[in-house]
Amino acid sequence: MKNLFILISMIMVLPTLANAQKTNFDWLDVFELEYANDPQFSAGGSEIVYVRTFMDIMKDRKRSNLWRVGLDGSNHRPVTSGLNNNSNPRFSPDGTMLAFTSNESGKSQIMVRFLDTGKSFEVAQLQTGASKLTWSPDSSQIAFSAFVPGKEKTYASLPKAPEGAEWAKKATYIGELQYRNDGRGYVKPGNSQIFVVPALGGSPRQITTGAFNHTSDISWSSDQTTLYFSANRHDVHKSEHRNSEIYAVNLTDGYIRALTYRFGPDNNPKISPDGKLIAYTGSDDKRMGYHNNSLYVMNIDGSNVRNMTQSLDRSVGTFHWSGKAVYFQYTDLGSNKVSRVSMAGDIYEISSGVSGTSFGRPYAGGTFNVSADGTIAMTYATAMDQANIGVADRRSGDVTQITDINAELLDHRKLGTVEEVWYKSSHDGQDIQGWLVKPTDFDASKKYPLILEIHGGPFSAYGPHFSAEIQLMANNGYMVLYTNPRGSTGYGYDFANLIHLNYPGNDYDDLISGVDHVIGLGNVDPDKLYVTGGSGGGVLSSWIIGKTDRFKAAVVAKPVINWTSFALYSDMALTASKYWFDKMPWDDQENYWRRSPLSLVGNVTTPTMLLGGELDMRTPISESEQYYQALKLQNVEAALVRIPGSYHGITARPSNLVTKVQHIVKWFDEHK
Repeated sequence: MKNLFILISMIMVLPTLANAQKTNFDWLDVFELEYANDPQFSAGGSEIVYVRTFMDIMKDRKRSNLWRVGLDGSNHRPVTSGLNNNSNPRFSPDGTMLAFTSNESGKSQIMVRFLDTGKSFEVAQLQTGASKLTWSPDSSQIAFSAFVPGKEKTYASLPKAPEGAEWAKKATYIGELQYRNDGRGYVKPGNSQIFVVPALGGSPRQITTGAFNHTSDISWSSDQTTLYFSANRHDVHKSEHRNSEIYAVNLTDGYIRALTYRFGPDNNPKISPDGKLIAYTGSDDKRMGYHNNSLYVMNIDGSNVRNMTQSLDRSVGTFHWSGKAVYFQYTDLGSNKVSRVSMAGDIYEISSGVSGTSFGRPYAGGTFNVSADGTIAMTYATAMDQANIGVADRRSGDVTQITDINAELLDHRKLGTVEEVWYKSSHDGQDIQGWLVKPTDFDASKKYPLILEIHGGPFSAYGPHFSAEIQLMANNGYMVLYTNPRGSTGYGYDFANLIHLNYPGNDYDDLISGVDHVIGLGNVDPDKLYVTGGSGGGVLSSWIIGKTDRFKAAVVAKPVINWTSFALYSDMALTASKYWFDKMPWDDQENYWRRSPLSLVGNVTTPTMLLGGELDMRTPISESEQYYQALKLQNVEAALVRIPGSYHGITARPSNLVTKVQHIVKWFDEHK
């Protein structure tokens, strides 16, 4: 009996000890995080292969391997290993092989693994890598997209240099409208084309040609004579970059015919299991800042086009056929849902468990797949954990999490709790959704400094998803508020377009109303308010400090400061001038200036840090430099942080995520 009493006492005290042994989520923990992505059902539907991303602390890079797991969570084990990037797993229809891409040889190559022996081989030696792998119905061929280099253009040729002379490098001649892309640099001559290669190895055969890019999902006809894809093959594709169509290409003679014709994007065709219908997403381009993508179905010849989600005021993302229905994903109020639509147009919500794979900030997103019997596999995350694999019951939609890949880390860490908040905008009473993250070891009797953290886009959405950046802020004693102001997606077409031709604008009121709301909850110190955000959040954080001096300090990350310079220097020049403004800068300079945060810089007294990637081509660092210089010229305390080697996505390397948050926290700490 004495031993039983001791045992019971130990059981009662263990939870307390376990909690006491937990430590705060800290800087180096970023390198321990992993997340799941791209779940794929085996041919029989009995197991899932997915991409598992982890951090290589020695090379400061993200890496990925393939893992497999049974639907009940059993037999969870790696399919590939090492420090390569293995991704894009696709099972052959006959269930004997698994195709995937691997950069083991230095470039992304197509690999095929025999499931009975576990042996893998390289299908072909590709010079530029591969993506969009798609098996033929009989498992004999794989279609894919790959870049085909073009000839570098020259304009003026130097005379031949004397032997042994050390002349400067040749000049680069640029003659294209879109001459650089963030994340990739200056555009190289050439285009992405579609190829077909035998699954057991051989020479890839190029199917498409022309000065057009073919990077969409690819789908096979049931008789294997035709491939379906989307692309912008119009003569004016360079100036009307969003006007893509669905095409069919005959594999015998290479003849390409268009199946859609409207002005607007039509993307990613997928053939129904019976081979009679094509599902795809698209919208009518009305030159609005935001358009909902609808799910369409048409006959295999392009006739009888039907909008299957016309009654749903949300934008369709990933979708898959299962039987005679299409399952599709969309963002709704910060969360991601999967619904099913029958060919009669009846929509049924199935599950709301899909969650994002964003590494740094709590963006909505994620991926899912569906088996032949309607079982759903998804990336499944919470505000307390990165994405795992979840399985949703095909009848009830209830989700069972079948992996727990961060258990060894996060089970031993204290995290800030995340609570949903709703409030009214002071501008027009719009309902605004947000989330309040409390500091680690929160004490309800105390008041805390508050960071307002603003998402980018501007047409995107935050949600109740794990965020390493925000947890690090909470770990350092801050409450953090993040919201979805007008312009955010997941609240309908009208709500998103409240900022059309008026961004930044009344989204300011939405954000400030959120700050006032959480101050009213009682635990925020109103004298210790801070603001930060990146990209579109950089626009709004710089706009805010031009409107009010309530914030003690700001960190403006990768912003747009001057809409004229952005429209003429960013890799989004076409989008800015055609969709975010209704005229070119030289025809409406007054409006471009009115909406530029630089126009308000004379009002700013807030100590401000600018932060951006030196290689950023989306919101070039020259935007940050303009604002920094303007602040200095009027003697406002300011600092400029340049992240070497970084494009727009600063946190692509784990150490840069840590660098970013360390600078934010230290700047705010120094201005308490």
